[in-house]
Amino acid sequence: MKGINVDTYGTLNEVLVRLFRDIMDIEQQAIITQEFSNLTNNDMHVIEAIGIGEPKNMSAIARELSVTVGTLTIAMNSLVKKGYVTRQRGKEDRRVVYISLSEKGKEAYEHHARFHQEMIAGVVAGLSENEIEVLIKALTKLNQWFRSL
Repeated sequence: MKGINVDTYGTLNEVLVRLFRDIMDIEQQAIITQEFSNLTNNDMHVIEAIGIGEPKNMSAIARELSVTVGTLTIAMNSLVKKGYVTRQRGKEDRRVVYISLSEKGKEAYEHHARFHQEMIAGVVAGLSENEIEVLIKALTKLNQWFRSL
Protein backbone atom coordinates (compact mmCIF):
# COMPACT_ATOMS: atom_id res chain seq x y z
CA MET A 1 0.00 0.00 0.00
CA LYS A 2 1.46 3.33 -1.11
CA GLY A 3 2.90 5.58 1.64
CA ILE A 4 2.05 3.38 4.62
CA ASN A 5 4.26 0.81 6.32
CA VAL A 6 3.12 -2.64 7.38
CA ASP A 7 3.01 -1.79 11.11
CA THR A 8 0.88 1.32 10.53
CA TYR A 9 -1.45 -0.62 8.24
CA GLY A 10 -1.84 -3.36 10.85
CA THR A 11 -2.51 -0.88 13.64
CA LEU A 12 -5.10 1.07 11.61
CA ASN A 13 -6.77 -2.15 10.48
CA GLU A 14 -6.99 -3.46 14.05
CA VAL A 15 -8.32 -0.17 15.46
CA LEU A 16 -10.94 0.29 12.73
CA VAL A 17 -12.14 -3.32 12.77
CA ARG A 18 -12.43 -3.29 16.57
CA LEU A 19 -14.16 0.11 16.54
CA PHE A 20 -16.77 -0.93 13.97
CA ARG A 21 -17.35 -4.25 15.72
CA ASP A 22 -17.78 -2.67 19.16
CA ILE A 23 -19.54 0.60 18.44
CA MET A 24 -23.06 -0.77 18.01
CA ASP A 25 -22.74 -3.04 21.05
CA ILE A 26 -21.38 -0.22 23.22
CA GLU A 27 -24.08 2.18 22.09
CA GLN A 28 -26.77 -0.45 22.69
CA GLN A 29 -25.53 -1.05 26.25
CA ALA A 30 -25.15 2.66 27.04
CA ILE A 31 -28.41 3.88 25.52
CA ILE A 32 -30.88 1.10 26.10
CA THR A 33 -31.34 1.39 29.86
CA GLN A 34 -34.12 -0.19 31.90
CA GLU A 35 -36.26 2.88 31.18
CA PHE A 36 -35.83 2.40 27.42
CA SER A 37 -35.48 -1.38 27.36
CA ASN A 38 -38.07 -1.79 24.58
CA LEU A 39 -35.99 0.27 22.11
CA THR A 40 -33.38 -0.97 19.67
CA ASN A 41 -30.38 0.94 18.31
CA ASN A 42 -32.36 1.34 15.09
CA ASP A 43 -35.30 2.81 17.05
CA MET A 44 -32.95 5.31 18.71
CA HIS A 45 -31.54 6.39 15.35
CA VAL A 46 -35.07 6.95 14.01
CA ILE A 47 -35.90 8.97 17.15
CA GLU A 48 -32.71 10.99 16.62
CA ALA A 49 -33.66 11.67 12.98
CA ILE A 50 -37.16 12.86 13.98
CA GLY A 51 -35.62 15.21 16.51
CA ILE A 52 -37.31 17.59 18.90
CA GLY A 53 -37.90 20.44 16.47
CA GLU A 54 -40.77 20.87 14.04
CA PRO A 55 -42.65 17.74 12.93
CA LYS A 56 -41.18 16.10 9.82
CA ASN A 57 -42.76 14.15 7.03
CA MET A 58 -41.81 10.55 6.35
CA SER A 59 -39.83 11.38 3.20
CA ALA A 60 -37.57 13.83 5.05
CA ILE A 61 -36.86 11.32 7.83
CA ALA A 62 -36.25 8.48 5.34
CA ARG A 63 -33.82 10.69 3.40
CA GLU A 64 -31.92 11.57 6.57
CA LEU A 65 -31.60 7.87 7.46
CA SER A 66 -30.88 6.77 3.86
CA VAL A 67 -33.74 4.27 3.87
CA THR A 68 -36.93 3.91 1.85
CA VAL A 69 -40.23 5.27 3.14
CA GLY A 70 -41.49 1.67 3.20
CA THR A 71 -38.64 0.56 5.47
CA LEU A 72 -39.18 3.59 7.69
CA THR A 73 -42.92 2.85 7.94
CA ILE A 74 -42.19 -0.49 9.59
CA ALA A 75 -39.97 1.17 12.22
CA MET A 76 -42.47 4.02 12.66
CA ASN A 77 -45.39 1.63 13.28
CA SER A 78 -43.37 0.03 16.06
CA LEU A 79 -42.41 3.38 17.63
CA VAL A 80 -46.02 4.59 17.54
CA LYS A 81 -47.15 1.35 19.19
CA LYS A 82 -44.45 1.72 21.88
CA GLY A 83 -45.57 5.32 22.54
CA TYR A 84 -42.45 7.19 21.41
CA VAL A 85 -43.83 8.78 18.24
CA THR A 86 -47.05 10.49 17.14
CA ARG A 87 -48.46 10.87 13.63
CA GLN A 88 -50.58 13.76 12.47
CA ARG A 89 -52.15 14.40 9.06
CA GLY A 90 -51.33 17.68 7.33
CA LYS A 91 -53.92 20.45 7.61
CA GLU A 92 -53.61 21.60 3.98
CA ASP A 93 -52.87 18.21 2.45
CA ARG A 94 -54.35 15.29 4.40
CA ARG A 95 -52.20 12.84 2.42
CA VAL A 96 -49.05 14.14 4.15
CA VAL A 97 -48.29 12.57 7.53
CA TYR A 98 -46.19 14.55 9.99
CA ILE A 99 -44.14 12.74 12.59
CA SER A 100 -43.11 14.07 15.98
CA LEU A 101 -41.87 12.66 19.25
CA SER A 102 -44.20 12.12 22.17
CA GLU A 103 -43.04 13.15 25.66
CA LYS A 104 -41.65 9.64 26.08
CA GLY A 105 -39.89 9.99 22.71
CA LYS A 106 -38.37 13.33 23.75
CA GLU A 107 -37.03 11.71 26.93
CA ALA A 108 -35.40 8.96 24.82
CA TYR A 109 -33.99 11.61 22.46
CA GLU A 110 -32.43 13.54 25.37
CA HIS A 111 -31.00 10.32 26.83
CA HIS A 112 -29.41 9.49 23.47
CA ALA A 113 -28.07 13.06 23.11
CA ARG A 114 -26.40 12.81 26.55
CA PHE A 115 -24.64 9.60 25.47
CA HIS A 116 -23.31 11.34 22.36
CA GLN A 117 -22.16 14.36 24.40
CA GLU A 118 -20.29 12.04 26.79
CA MET A 119 -18.78 10.15 23.85
CA ILE A 120 -17.48 13.36 22.21
CA ALA A 121 -16.15 14.68 25.53
CA GLY A 122 -14.33 11.38 26.09
CA VAL A 123 -12.85 11.35 22.60
CA VAL A 124 -11.50 14.91 22.69
CA ALA A 125 -10.34 14.89 26.33
CA GLY A 126 -6.62 15.60 26.38
CA LEU A 127 -6.38 16.42 22.66
CA SER A 128 -5.03 19.74 21.43
CA GLU A 129 -7.07 21.87 19.02
CA ASN A 130 -4.73 20.75 16.24
CA GLU A 131 -5.24 17.07 17.12
CA ILE A 132 -9.02 17.58 17.13
CA GLU A 133 -8.81 19.18 13.66
CA VAL A 134 -6.77 16.21 12.39
CA LEU A 135 -9.24 13.76 13.93
CA ILE A 136 -12.16 15.56 12.26
CA LYS A 137 -10.34 15.52 8.91
CA ALA A 138 -9.55 11.80 9.21
CA LEU A 139 -13.07 10.83 10.25
CA THR A 140 -14.56 12.99 7.49
CA LYS A 141 -12.37 11.19 4.92
CA LEU A 142 -13.43 7.83 6.35
CA ASN A 143 -17.09 8.82 6.20
CA GLN A 144 -16.72 10.03 2.58
CA TRP A 145 -15.04 6.75 1.62
CA PHE A 146 -17.91 4.69 3.10
CA ARG A 147 -20.55 6.90 1.46
CA SER A 148 -18.84 6.47 -1.92
CA LEU A 149 -19.31 2.68 -1.84
